[in-house]
Amino acid sequence: MAGELEPSWKKALDEEFQKPYMVELKNFLKQEKEAGHTIYPRNADIFNAFNTTPFDDVKVVIIGQDPYHGPNQAHGLSFSVQKGVPAPPSLRNIYKELSTDIPGFTTPQTGDLTKWAQQGVLLLNATLTVRSATAGSHQKKGWEKFTDAAIKKLSDEKKGLVFILWGAYAQSKSVLINEHNNHLIIKSTHPSPLAVSHGGFFGSKPFSKTNDFLIKQGKQPIDWQL
Repeated sequence: MAGELEPSWKKALDEEFQKPYMVELKNFLKQEKEAGHTIYPRNADIFNAFNTTPFDDVKVVIIGQDPYHGPNQAHGLSFSVQKGVPAPPSLRNIYKELSTDIPGFTTPQTGDLTKWAQQGVLLLNATLTVRSATAGSHQKKGWEKFTDAAIKKLSDEKKGLVFILWGAYAQSKSVLINEHNNHLIIKSTHPSPLAVSHGGFFGSKPFSKTNDFLIKQGKQPIDWQL
């Protein structure tokens, strides 16, 4: 498992690393590697979402499910791919929505969303690792307990965050969000091609809604242009 966590997240989540499920998760990942399986993202990027967006800086949370399981894609940020890798279908649909939601937005040449993360957008997958070419292979091994703890900690200890929940899986996390702390929850269908064909994602305007809310909170809005 990856090394040191960013200090403000380490303070927030330190007790999780002492729990039995985390020991079991570490053992599972070790067994996967010993069996010769390739794991994505690379070790140094497993906690990239936390290390790029410190706990103290989080303004927006976008919840994904699994890392991409193809070569050179996943780098620890939900929906994002490494520089030089073509944007996957869900991300292309996110860009389509941005182009109608945010005036002047132009479709980026990159699928790397690090710039969002650096502005306070926590791009959090519920499961932080995956076996190569095997979607969902590391689900229910302990990662969800860890990321649920992160969501709950943010919800309980911070006020006025935006939680963007695309699809049924992400929306199931709404039970972790403290409704008394003035958070905004934005829900729609998932941006994946299959889901958007049923309607509900295009035209949902999550990005302008996010910025309007942040401005009302006296916070700097997100520059969504990459």
